[in-house]
Amino acid sequence: MPRYCLALDLKDDETLIAEYEKYHEKIRPEIAESITSSGITNMEIYRIGNRLFMIMDTTDDFSFEAKAAADAANPKVQEWENLMWNYQQALPMAKEGEKWLVMKPIFKL
Repeated sequence: MPRYCLALDLKDDETLIAEYEKYHEKIRPEIAESITSSGITNMEIYRIGNRLFMIMDTTDDFSFEAKAAADAANPKVQEWENLMWNYQQALPMAKEGEKWLVMKPIFKL
Protein backbone atom coordinates (compact mmCIF):
# COMPACT_ATOMS: atom_id res chain seq x y z
CA MET A 1 0.00 0.00 0.00
CA PRO A 2 1.66 3.25 -1.11
CA ARG A 3 2.06 6.07 1.41
CA TYR A 4 2.52 9.72 0.54
CA CYS A 5 3.46 12.59 2.81
CA LEU A 6 2.58 16.14 1.82
CA ALA A 7 3.12 19.60 3.28
CA LEU A 8 1.34 22.94 3.10
CA ASP A 9 1.29 26.09 5.21
CA LEU A 10 -1.60 27.90 6.81
CA LYS A 11 -1.74 31.66 6.99
CA ASP A 12 0.05 32.57 10.21
CA ASP A 13 -3.01 33.86 12.06
CA GLU A 14 -4.28 32.16 15.23
CA THR A 15 -7.93 32.92 14.49
CA LEU A 16 -7.72 31.52 10.95
CA ILE A 17 -5.83 28.44 12.16
CA ALA A 18 -8.54 27.78 14.78
CA GLU A 19 -11.26 28.11 12.11
CA TYR A 20 -9.36 25.75 9.79
CA GLU A 21 -9.08 23.14 12.53
CA LYS A 22 -12.79 23.52 13.32
CA TYR A 23 -13.67 22.72 9.69
CA HIS A 24 -11.61 19.55 9.97
CA GLU A 25 -13.28 18.26 13.14
CA LYS A 26 -15.99 16.85 10.87
CA ILE A 27 -15.50 17.32 7.15
CA ARG A 28 -18.40 17.41 4.76
CA PRO A 29 -19.60 13.94 3.64
CA GLU A 30 -19.09 14.73 -0.05
CA ILE A 31 -15.46 15.65 0.66
CA ALA A 32 -14.88 12.38 2.53
CA GLU A 33 -16.48 10.53 -0.40
CA SER A 34 -14.19 12.25 -2.93
CA ILE A 35 -11.17 11.24 -0.85
CA THR A 36 -12.09 7.59 -0.39
CA SER A 37 -13.44 7.07 -3.91
CA SER A 38 -10.09 8.20 -5.35
CA GLY A 39 -8.23 5.34 -3.69
CA ILE A 40 -7.09 7.07 -0.51
CA THR A 41 -7.60 4.52 2.26
CA ASN A 42 -6.37 6.64 5.17
CA MET A 43 -5.56 10.32 5.56
CA GLU A 44 -4.19 12.18 8.57
CA ILE A 45 -3.22 15.85 8.89
CA TYR A 46 -0.90 17.16 11.58
CA ARG A 47 0.05 20.76 12.41
CA ILE A 48 2.97 22.51 14.05
CA GLY A 49 2.77 26.28 14.07
CA ASN A 50 1.31 27.11 10.69
CA ARG A 51 2.87 24.10 8.88
CA LEU A 52 0.61 21.20 7.92
CA PHE A 53 1.79 17.64 7.30
CA MET A 54 -0.50 15.11 5.59
CA ILE A 55 -0.05 11.35 5.50
CA MET A 56 -2.01 9.47 2.84
CA ASP A 57 -2.21 5.71 2.45
CA THR A 58 -3.57 4.70 -0.92
CA THR A 59 -4.47 1.76 -3.09
CA ASP A 60 -1.87 0.61 -5.62
CA ASP A 61 -3.81 2.21 -8.48
CA PHE A 62 -4.14 5.65 -6.83
CA SER A 63 -3.20 8.53 -9.14
CA PHE A 64 -2.69 12.19 -8.23
CA GLU A 65 -3.66 13.08 -11.80
CA ALA A 66 -6.93 11.14 -11.65
CA LYS A 67 -7.72 12.64 -8.23
CA ALA A 68 -7.06 16.17 -9.55
CA ALA A 69 -9.29 15.56 -12.60
CA ALA A 70 -12.12 14.17 -10.45
CA ASP A 71 -11.79 17.10 -8.02
CA ALA A 72 -11.86 19.63 -10.86
CA ALA A 73 -15.13 18.11 -12.11
CA ASN A 74 -16.76 18.09 -8.67
CA PRO A 75 -18.41 21.42 -7.72
CA LYS A 76 -18.60 20.47 -4.02
CA VAL A 77 -14.87 19.72 -3.92
CA GLN A 78 -14.13 22.99 -5.72
CA GLU A 79 -16.27 24.86 -3.19
CA TRP A 80 -14.34 23.17 -0.34
CA GLU A 81 -10.95 23.88 -1.93
CA ASN A 82 -11.82 27.55 -2.46
CA LEU A 83 -12.98 27.81 1.15
CA MET A 84 -9.80 26.14 2.45
CA TRP A 85 -7.61 28.45 0.35
CA ASN A 86 -8.82 31.29 2.62
CA TYR A 87 -6.75 29.63 5.36
CA GLN A 88 -3.91 28.06 3.39
CA GLN A 89 -0.84 29.49 1.73
CA ALA A 90 1.59 27.80 -0.60
CA LEU A 91 5.00 26.71 0.60
CA PRO A 92 7.80 29.07 -0.46
CA MET A 93 9.10 26.55 -3.04
CA ALA A 94 5.66 25.88 -4.60
CA LYS A 95 5.06 26.67 -8.23
CA GLU A 96 2.09 28.76 -9.36
CA GLY A 97 -1.15 26.94 -8.55
CA GLU A 98 0.43 24.29 -6.32
CA LYS A 99 -0.97 23.68 -2.85
CA TRP A 100 -0.07 20.46 -1.08
CA LEU A 101 3.45 19.36 -2.06
CA VAL A 102 4.54 15.73 -1.98
CA MET A 103 7.54 15.26 0.29
CA LYS A 104 10.54 13.14 -0.66
CA PRO A 105 11.12 10.19 1.68
CA ILE A 106 14.68 10.24 3.00
CA PHE A 107 14.70 7.64 5.81
CA LYS A 108 12.79 4.55 6.82
CA LEU A 109 13.61 2.15 9.67
